[in-house]
Amino acid sequence: MKKLCALALVALLGATTATTPLQQVRRFRQANERALLTEFEQLVAIPNVAADTANLRRTAVFVQGMMQQRGIRSQLLAAPTPGVPPVVFGEVKTPGATRTVIFYAHYDGQPVNPAQWREGLSPFTPVLATGPLDRDGRLASLPAGQPLDPNWRLYARSASDDKAGIMAILAGYQALVTSKLKPTANLKFFFEGEEERGSPHLAELLARHKALLASDVWVICDGPVHQSGRKQVVFGARGDVNLGLTVYGPRRPLHSGHYGNWAPNPALALARLLASMQDSTGRVRVAGFYDDVTPLTLAEKAALARVPNLDETIRQELGFARPYGTGQALVELLNQPSLNINGMQSANVGAQAANVIPTTAAAMLDLRLVPGNDVQRQVQKVIRHIERQGYHVISAEPTAAERAQYPLLARVQPQPGYNAQRTRLDLPIARQVVAAVQATTPDRVVELPTMGGSLPLYVFEQELQAHTITVPVANYDNNQHAENENIRLGNLWDGIETMAAIMLLK
Repeated sequence: MKKLCALALVALLGATTATTPLQQVRRFRQANERALLTEFEQLVAIPNVAADTANLRRTAVFVQGMMQQRGIRSQLLAAPTPGVPPVVFGEVKTPGATRTVIFYAHYDGQPVNPAQWREGLSPFTPVLATGPLDRDGRLASLPAGQPLDPNWRLYARSASDDKAGIMAILAGYQALVTSKLKPTANLKFFFEGEEERGSPHLAELLARHKALLASDVWVICDGPVHQSGRKQVVFGARGDVNLGLTVYGPRRPLHSGHYGNWAPNPALALARLLASMQDSTGRVRVAGFYDDVTPLTLAEKAALARVPNLDETIRQELGFARPYGTGQALVELLNQPSLNINGMQSANVGAQAANVIPTTAAAMLDLRLVPGNDVQRQVQKVIRHIERQGYHVISAEPTAAERAQYPLLARVQPQPGYNAQRTRLDLPIARQVVAAVQATTPDRVVELPTMGGSLPLYVFEQELQAHTITVPVANYDNNQHAENENIRLGNLWDGIETMAAIMLLK
């Protein structure tokens, strides 16, 4: 009897001291936080804007080095077009595995204007803060001998979008290897360098390496978690295309006193043209803009109904009185196409303002697409709208003859773009990814049919017939694409656990 009791006690002690894979991954992270943060700071310190080809190459080589240090066999995949930033590709084969998972993130970042960053911040000089600097956070140095506060932030360009994704993926794999945990699938890694430019060469690169990139699912690590802080799994992304729009006035700037009320003012003309494109509720007034949208399925509608509604909290935080949308929730509007003005420019304002009638006025339009929309059709709808406002649309600088013939001239310059994509929520592999993420958190994972941002997921589906599922890690208030971009350390740590869990999916 005593022997049985002793055996039972040993079994009980064994049960209480055994660690789960998640606990092992977390212990690895806790023991290596400072080393991981130092490596991440080195990564974000390398400039990575699209026009800086040399530094994009440096970034790719650095990422390849991160992979090699973790024992991942890696190579740089070149596109057929010369001068294109390479894809950093890696592969780990798991004996006996019957599935392959590819992890995607991108190492390029948005352009920067250092003058717009907060005093004390520089886009490619990573610094720590005790919290968000637009609230109660302050710049700080790494505390000696203490665990890192998960609410601290690291400020730098691409700290969240999307070098955090690269770090989470590679550190997640490192945690498994160090903890002697075996992935359940063959793993591949695909880190792109042109995402912020619309991935114009991605299709040709995928076509060249189809056999190498065969997989069961692509896990896309990009974008923010839900505004509630809950982890989320996203099944699609909106498509995107930008349109440069320029309208013209006199050949040279004119004195506004001598020529005002007589010479046409392109700034006023552009303001009127843009105002014609959208009503006061944000509804796009371009004919046919919503006509070809694919309706949501019952499962997708049900998923949207379960998403926590934080619209009022976010509105108050952002400081505006009334949102667009005529009563529709933010998550509902993400499943509709949109037309946004990214920026406008004509002559000068503030201290540089002068009493002139400018020669041109320009804007950059951002068209977000949902399933059913087509890039070229959507662009043509906008061009036809501009023509209906009385404009003659051109694709190059106007000639003298065009200036003499047409009172209203608009130059439209579409940029490279891509369509939207959405993966079915009920696919077995999709449910397995959701279950893996759910295993890392006590809170119910948010399942979102479509994210508000855009990724070239349509290209993966078109070229490889691949399934893609997006699992973001960044904090929702990370200022991606803007000044003072940041990552909350707790989100980076959670991301490591999430990526490791997906590598162990059942």
